Amino acid sequence: MLVTKINTKETAREYALRVIRNNIISLELAPGTPVSENELAKELGISRTPVREALLELSKVHLVEVYPQRGCVISLIDWNIVEEAVFMRRVLEKAVIENLCEVITEEDIMELEQNVQLQEFYLNNSMQQKIFELDNEFHFKLYSMCNKERIFHIMEGFMAHFDRVRTLSLVTVKEIKIVNDHRMIINTIKERNKEQVDAVIEKHLSRYKLDYSEMIEKYPDFFQK
Repeated sequence: MLVTKINTKETAREYALRVIRNNIISLELAPGTPVSENELAKELGISRTPVREALLELSKVHLVEVYPQRGCVISLIDWNIVEEAVFMRRVLEKAVIENLCEVITEEDIMELEQNVQLQEFYLNNSMQQKIFELDNEFHFKLYSMCNKERIFHIMEGFMAHFDRVRTLSLVTVKEIKIVNDHRMIINTIKERNKEQVDAVIEKHLSRYKLDYSEMIEKYPDFFQK
């Protein structure tokens, strides 16, 4: 498990929740892996109580299965939940980008383009984790630029199911097209082309379906039957 330092003003529970969730998304804690409160608390350097609270919170969004008297297991990837999460994001992101077509500034566009330039750099250097981080940052910027960052944070918990598939796609499929998708999103906003938004978002958020068979073939034990 990858353990980072606790942030300023972050409670032990918040710290445990952030680190465990990030490790689930990055697949450091792979689907089906049993986890122990004692071991997690030891690795994080905190007591068991905030770890237990974090695991219960993660169980509410179906990322962890808690079995009384038997412990916890990282949930297998449930394709039905993934598709539900993508549906939510598609609806929200379409509205956000349509809003940006009206309120985007030149400074905002430059910020988005700088992010994509960094994505291209890391793509050329085969640094998938950096691409994943910049992908998240790119989408957060879209919400933030139209004053909808609170919606993004509310959506985050449920989107972890889709994020695991995104991680798996990055390590499974060699050809990555998300950078080009992000350029299309920027161009759509620059052109204030609301009629194009739905097609662009649909294409971007549906790429995981093209990688499904390859992911299943390479990691069959990660998915719920």
